[in-house]
Order: sequence, then structure tokens, then C-alpha cells
Amino acid sequence: METKTTLTPGHGEDLNKNKTKLLNAAVLVASLGYFVDIYDLLLFSIVRVPSLQSLGLSGQDLTDNGIFLLNVQMIGLLVGGIFWGILGDKKGRLSVLFGSIFLYSVANIANGFVDTVESYAVWRFIAGFGLAGELGAGITLVAEIMPKEKRGYATTIVAAVGVSGAVVAYFIAQYFDWRTSFFIGGGLGLSLLLLRFGVAESGMFGKVRDDHAKRGNFFSLFTNADRFFKYLRCIIIGVPLWFVVGILITLSPEFGKVLGVAGPVNAGAAVACCYAGLVLGDIASGILSQYLKSRLKVVYTYLFLSIISISSYFLLHDLSLFAFYSICLFLGFSVGYWVIFMTIATEQFGTNIRATVTTTVPNFVRGAVVPLSLLFQYLKGLFDGSLIHAGIAVAILSLVLAFWALSKMQETFSKDLDYLE
Repeated sequence: METKTTLTPGHGEDLNKNKTKLLNAAVLVASLGYFVDIYDLLLFSIVRVPSLQSLGLSGQDLTDNGIFLLNVQMIGLLVGGIFWGILGDKKGRLSVLFGSIFLYSVANIANGFVDTVESYAVWRFIAGFGLAGELGAGITLVAEIMPKEKRGYATTIVAAVGVSGAVVAYFIAQYFDWRTSFFIGGGLGLSLLLLRFGVAESGMFGKVRDDHAKRGNFFSLFTNADRFFKYLRCIIIGVPLWFVVGILITLSPEFGKVLGVAGPVNAGAAVACCYAGLVLGDIASGILSQYLKSRLKVVYTYLFLSIISISSYFLLHDLSLFAFYSICLFLGFSVGYWVIFMTIATEQFGTNIRATVTTTVPNFVRGAVVPLSLLFQYLKGLFDGSLIHAGIAVAILSLVLAFWALSKMQETFSKDLDYLE
């Protein structure tokens, strides 16, 4: 149930009086925090092989331990998503924003000192746990302090700056040792904490806290059918994005061989191209949303673009490396609706549970890579080892579910967020 509330005159006057300062500080910290977040998340995928080789692993041990560490990191993301989300609604957006930045920065630095797989696993779990909180808290804070007609511009800046962290991670890893690359990420994160004094808490959250409303009840998402399916739909519309990143881009070297690409495909280069496309796609989707005054129309547009890009990936054979990386760029652009996906999740729920939703939804989408990967492996066996047929089947399922979820969603552009569930 939605209960309408309003800010007290004092809250509103203070917020308007300092709007420019608050916007600049909040958007800056949320953007740079997400930048370091994505840097760390993708850096591990980029340096996974050389880092494990330096620990003395090779052959099947290298592959098995790499998958193990990825799974440990994913578990950290899922557990952390729930923890930080609840904390964000109970204690405030800022406590999560800076707490998560501090935790994953320390974990980054610690990752640079590991000398065993066991210690690597501990710090990847802690890093994943920390990484789970920053984006949801940042998007929630920015959405709540922005004028409702303009909040899409601010969330676009956050997402565009953030996903560019993957591109930077790729180039840093090319020129620095893997340990140094982790140190750089940790140092960037800790330096962000110096900006915390310029950021103020959301006025909407302050009002709810002062009224002693019940906040951060994660299980309330599952006790009401309408609320649960709304939450589930928020997750499902983001699944095609992580199918592209988690399957098509991560396994691009394997797909490249099957598709007859001229030369070995470098997974790091494919990630960099994909995320470069994501940056452009996020900027375009955010601006388009403001122009059309609609979130849903933009996601529909990008899902249709995804059909074209994924079809190109599977159907075009015997390409040059440049052409293949160009398709990876197009793939990234076509799923560059992450900013709109996050904004939709934020705008769907009331202030007393908004941070919980905004923080858990992207982490459950990231976690969807696990069942997608298992389904992909199962279908590959069913199709006599065919990567292409298995990939097409999972792509169709992801897109059909996303279109279904989107068709049931409420338009939230310029929606007033000052209400309770």
C-alpha cells in the first residue's frame, strides 16, 4: 500500500536552498564510487588468469579456481546486497554509500597482497560484499534529492561515469602488474572518502526517519503478491544485460573460435569494448528518456536493439578481430539501459523500502548469471556441445522474459517519490 507523505517546510526549504551544492556533491561521489565499484568488479575478471598463474596455478586448476573465486565474489554480492539495502533504509543512504566504498577499497588493497587461493577467496568475498552497496545507495540518494522531472539526467551521469571504470580497469591492467592494479583501485576508493563532507542525507529519508516509520523490511517484498511481482519484474528486465556481459562477452574467446574470428579473441579487450558501448548506451538512454518523458519506451527500444546485436553476434561468421570487437561494442550499447533499469527500480517503491530494492535488484541481476550459466552448460550438452545453439536458446529466454516483465510495469517518469509502502 502506498501512503502519501510530504516534507515539512523546514526540510523543503533547506533542500531547495542548498540544491545545487547537494546535487554536485551527491552526483560526484555516487558517480566516482560507482566508477571504482565497476573498476574492481571487472578488474578481477581481467587479471584472473595472470594473478592465479603468479600463485602457481595452471591448466585445469587455474580454470577451476578461477570459477571458484568468481562464485565466492558473487555470493558476497548477493549477501551484501541484502545487508546494505536494509541498512540504507534503516540508517540512511550516506552510511551505506561511504561504508561500502570503505569496505571494497580495503578489500581491493588486501587483494594485492594475497599469496594463496584461500586468502584470495576471503578478500574476493569481502570485496563482493562491499561492492554490493554503493550503486543502490548512490542511485537512491541522487533520485531522492533531484527534482522529479530531471532526476534522469543525474542517474545518467552516475551510470555513465561508473561503467567507464571497466574500460579504465582494462588499460590499467595492460600497463601495471595485477597487484598494483588492485592497489590503484583501493587508493581511488579511499580517496573518495575525503569528499564525504560535502554530501548531505536525503530529505525524504530524513522525514521518514523522524516519523519513526517502519523501514528496510526486506521480507515485506515477499508477503504481498503485487509487491513481490513488481520486485521480480524489476529484476527480470535487467537479465538480458547480464546475459550479454556474463555469457557472450565473458566467453568471447570460446565463441570467437567457433565463429571463425580471424585471430584469438582477448577477453579483456572484449570487456573493454562492451563497456565502452555501455557508457555510450547509458548516456543515450538517459537523454532519450528525458526527451520522450518515459522510462518504458526507452527500455523497449533497447531490447529491440539487443535482438539485433545478439543476432549479429551469432549469425556473422569469419569476421576480422576489429569487426568482432565492433560487435562487442554494439552489444554493450544495445544493453546500455542499466541507468534506466536502476531508475525504474528506484521509482517503483516507497521511501521506507527504496534503498533495499535499489540495492538488491542489481545484485540479483548480477547473480542471475549463475542460473544463466548453468542453463547454458545444460543446453550445450543437449545440443551436442554447440555453443551457438545453447547461446541462442538462453538469449531468447532472457529477452522473452524481459519483454513480458516490461509489459506489466508502471511508467514512473516524473513520479513523486515522497510516499511510503
